[in-house]
Amino acid sequence: MKLSEAGELGLLAELERRGLAQRIEDDAAQLDAGVIVTQDALVENVHFRLDWISWRDLGWRAAAVNLSDLAASGAEAEGLLVTLAAPGHVRVEDVVELYEGIAETGVPVLGGDTSSAGSVVLGVTAIGRSDRVPGRAGAKPGDQVIVTGRLGAAGAAFRRESYVRPPLRLAEGKQLAAHAHALLDVSDGLAIDAGHIASRSGCRIAIELERVPLAAGAKLSDLGFGEDYELLAAVEGPNGHTAIGRCEEGEGVVLTLNGEPYELGGWQHFR
Repeated sequence: MKLSEAGELGLLAELERRGLAQRIEDDAAQLDAGVIVTQDALVENVHFRLDWISWRDLGWRAAAVNLSDLAASGAEAEGLLVTLAAPGHVRVEDVVELYEGIAETGVPVLGGDTSSAGSVVLGVTAIGRSDRVPGRAGAKPGDQVIVTGRLGAAGAAFRRESYVRPPLRLAEGKQLAAHAHALLDVSDGLAIDAGHIASRSGCRIAIELERVPLAAGAKLSDLGFGEDYELLAAVEGPNGHTAIGRCEEGEGVVLTLNGEPYELGGWQHFR
């Protein structure tokens, strides 16, 4: 089977089935003493284009997508490990600007690596600690489904051949983690990420799209783009956040717009 046939989720399932990976079902790895670790790689012309983004914004982005996984784990961020692979013609000034963007998140760089490569590849590992990680498996019928902010900004920006800075929701993540039954970040698209909670929790998630707060310039179709990095949670009550749906008996995700069925796409690597 080819990677294009299995997709990212199929590949991860196969690795876990063979015992080659374990405990990979949530946003980040949970270690002893509440330590939380997560890692993402950004690859030029896959995750970003340098003619669409500044080096400073790329640095923020690389840090923020990892900090989003810490937020979804209710973690306090402690540091970042940064690996940069780049062609030799990249200017030192550009790399400094990249690290300045990372520093703007307020989370220190504690180590990492550098290497030469044919294109820019930026790998970041984020380390934090959490008292309670809700994970994806605890949602239950009767829960409300909430989001922490407006969605669709990333898709709208991409249509304009640009990128927006992902939000940092570490404070909201800690607040939600104290009581949420399930919690993750919206990185692959609203429907796909809601589906992660539904499948792990053994329930159906019904989302009313007219209740989803859209970012300026966003369309409903942008909700399938992903990369919004807001938090999506199953909770007993919204507690100041926007409720966009509910958990029910059943399985899967049901999307409606003013009572009518609606379909959204989503992102999966290799496909």
